[in-house]
Amino acid sequence: MPRIKLTLAYDGTKFAGWQLQPGQRTVQGVLEKALAPMILGRVGARLAKDGAVRVHASGRTDSGVHAVGQVAHFEAPESRRGFPWRMALNRSLPPDVSVLDAEEAPPGFHSRFSVLTKTYAYTLWLEPAYVLPQRRPFVWDCGPVDLAAMDEAANIFLGQHDFAAFRNTGSDVESTVRTLLEIRRSHGPLPHECVWRFRATGFLKQMVRNLMGCLVAVGRGRVNADDVRSFLHAGDRTAAPPTAPAQGLCLERVEYPDFPPERV
Repeated sequence: MPRIKLTLAYDGTKFAGWQLQPGQRTVQGVLEKALAPMILGRVGARLAKDGAVRVHASGRTDSGVHAVGQVAHFEAPESRRGFPWRMALNRSLPPDVSVLDAEEAPPGFHSRFSVLTKTYAYTLWLEPAYVLPQRRPFVWDCGPVDLAAMDEAANIFLGQHDFAAFRNTGSDVESTVRTLLEIRRSHGPLPHECVWRFRATGFLKQMVRNLMGCLVAVGRGRVNADDVRSFLHAGDRTAAPPTAPAQGLCLERVEYPDFPPERV
């Protein structure tokens, strides 16, 4: 039974996140709905119970969060080996989800458990007078900030730390220790945009949004680098600055060991 690896992009604005939720529109839900008739046949898809077709992602993006490099996988029947999944899915999916690539995964591949690193990008809009309407769903219009002070504070987060102060409730994990490999700032695709990229071996729930909220608080002069060190060492979420809005966040890249793919 071939395991198919998908690379996905989606606009998270009208989704209640990746994960299935009763009565909510989710990325996983629309993807599984599109896949069901391709795997089970039209009659089988109508008769199937929930979960008959299951798609597993590299991680769960929250409500309003976007992706240009989400990775997911599903099991296909042997009779569908070589099926043009990308073309067929893009014909069936709504316009706010696209399959960028489809390939048959090698033995042992798992979209979540095989992950080496993930990179999230967070985009700030720095112009206080206006926000371009076309960019409003994808940026945090935070206004002017002290970027040099934010750079100094960002360096505090690099390396291995207990990020308990930057995890929101709602997930059970054995450890809140994570390793941040890189935090990089660059110009955005348009004037007045600033993009922060966070690359790590793994993230806690809403960790990037919490880090970004803290950095913007530094940029606004509300806290300083010493405060950031205190938040990190204390491990108290209630003491740290508020969470950044969801719409500025995008899952940009998921990296895996080098598996030679077979295009389908």
